[in-house]
Parts: sequence; C-alpha cells; structure tokens
Amino acid sequence: MPVPEPFVLGGVAVAPGTRATVRLPLAAEYTLDETTMPVHVVHGADDGPRLFVSAAIHGDELVGVEVVRRLLGLAGLRRLRGTLVAVPVVNVYGYEARSRYLPDRRDLNRSFPGSARGSMAARLAHLFLTEVAARCTHGVDLHTAAVHRTNLPHVRTDATDAPSRALADAFGGPYLLHADSPDGSMRAAARALGVPVLIYEAGEALRLGAAAVRAGVRGLLGVMTHLGMLPPAAPSPPPRVVWDSGWTRAPASGTVLLRAGLGATVEAGETVGWLTGPAERRAQPIVAAHSGVVIGHATLPLAYAGEAIVHVARTDVAGPAGGGAAPSEMPDEAPAAG
Repeated sequence: MPVPEPFVLGGVAVAPGTRATVRLPLAAEYTLDETTMPVHVVHGADDGPRLFVSAAIHGDELVGVEVVRRLLGLAGLRRLRGTLVAVPVVNVYGYEARSRYLPDRRDLNRSFPGSARGSMAARLAHLFLTEVAARCTHGVDLHTAAVHRTNLPHVRTDATDAPSRALADAFGGPYLLHADSPDGSMRAAARALGVPVLIYEAGEALRLGAAAVRAGVRGLLGVMTHLGMLPPAAPSPPPRVVWDSGWTRAPASGTVLLRAGLGATVEAGETVGWLTGPAERRAQPIVAAHSGVVIGHATLPLAYAGEAIVHVARTDVAGPAGGGAAPSEMPDEAPAAG
C-alpha cells in the first residue's frame, strides 16, 4: 500500500502516521488579540480518503462540538487509513458569543463560497472552503435545530446523488430527509468542488443532548468504516428515506401545550397540541397538517399565530420514481442547517 505524502493545511505539513492542530488565522479581536480556527488533522500512515468533519458553523450549535471532541479521543484512530480533518468550531466568533450568527449578523452558512477580500462572513467561508473542504474527498457537517427548537437525530442530503446517499446509508438511521443544497451553503459550495457532504441534525441550540451526541459519534464511525478509513465493522441499518416534510403552524397566538414529541407518528388532522392563554379555561387544538413522523418541534411554549410548532417528515410521500418532489418547506435549511 502506498505511503501518503504529508498532508498540508494552512502551510503546515502533517507527516503520515501523526496528528497535529493547525490554527488558521482569522480577523483579530477589537483588542488586536489573535483569533484562530483550530483544525485537528489526523493523518494516517496509509493512503486513503480525506474526510472533514465540521461543527458550529452556526455558533450556538453545540452538539457537534462534543461529537468532534469524542471522535478525536477514540483510540481506534491509531489505525486510521487516510486523513481525518476535524473542525469542532467553524464560527469561532458566534461560538464565543453564544450566537448563531457572526458579529456582522450574517449567517455563515449562507455566505459560501465567499471571497478572500469580501465581508467578514465571506472571508471566513472562503478560508474554510479553500483550506479544509477543497483538500478533502468527503465531508460531514454537524448541526442542531435553530434556537427554541429541537430535532430528532437524522441526516439530510440529496438522496438522488449516489455518493451522498452512500454516506447517509453508512451513517445510519432513523431517517434521511432528502434536501437540495441551499444557495450559499457550505454543502452547495463543497459539492461544486466535487466533495459530497452529509448533514447531521440533532438536538437543540445551546444545549448538549447525550443521545444526540452518541448518535453523532456512532454515525461518523459508520461513515469512516464505509470509506475504508477504519477496520470493517457491522454496519448500522440504513435510514429510511423521506422525500418531503412540512410544519404544522400555530392557528392562533398563545401558550403551547405540546402533545406529540420527537419520533411520534401523527396523522393529518390529528391533534398534536393545544393553545391556551394565561387565564383561559379552554384550549384550542393544534391540528397536524401532514401525516408522518415528528422530527422536530418548538421548545418555547409561547407562539404567535403562524409560528412553526411541529415539523413532520412525510413518510407517505413517494420518491422521484413515484412522482414525489423535494421538500417544499425545509425549516432548518433556511434558517438553520446546510
């Protein structure tokens, strides 16, 4: 088996069979203190795929940060074939401020491919794309739901694209939600470079969920095994493909009393919760707009009329061969995931 060349990132050459942390320079703080994006490179002694794993592209999405930390601590990486490029915190500024966005209020995951001389968001997007994504063959981007929402662990990608679908199957269940790449997302920019990227969605912003973290680590190991980066192991069952999804929205303003939690199966017309008020003795039902499985819901028990309450993966919608369509309303793709 051929011995790989050193893996070069940020001007640093990482020798085969070694690991290193490369700190990519970012715009300095107002105090002129240095700010960097730490990138952890584990370069195997044998040649193989180059996988990047990124988290906190939205700074308040903490589940992926813990997933990456646990992945980097696994003893099995000593037998790695190929290269793992792990970025636990892409949006360093948002992470430090406990914010989804950058200081200029831009969404980093709508700023790709960016440019070296553009806005703050454009420069950070350009740096990640050129130094990390472009040097890899595959990618997994870790996300949570937007603030005051939670997601059932699941993956998202273009299920009609064979390389992307293979990553999703290797990551495992329970659901793969078919989703095109939003304009300006890292996933779209990487795909334009020929790098398939899988999105993992689980948990809620500014929280660490134990189940979401465990599922993320387990899924990444499945992807790395599938790519031949780790020794063979028993694969996880592939996820069920879901071709459409939609939100049930609050019919009026008030306090939400949710009935249907993550993973619940609901039928269109079924009561999934109620709306009431501080002194009301009656409650108005919230009726499911779609049949399927609840893969996300609001966690804040206050809502204005029209706010998204329950996100249902429509398991009754056929795929392209059966005349199905791509999701018409992706709640966390714009404004949340990539």
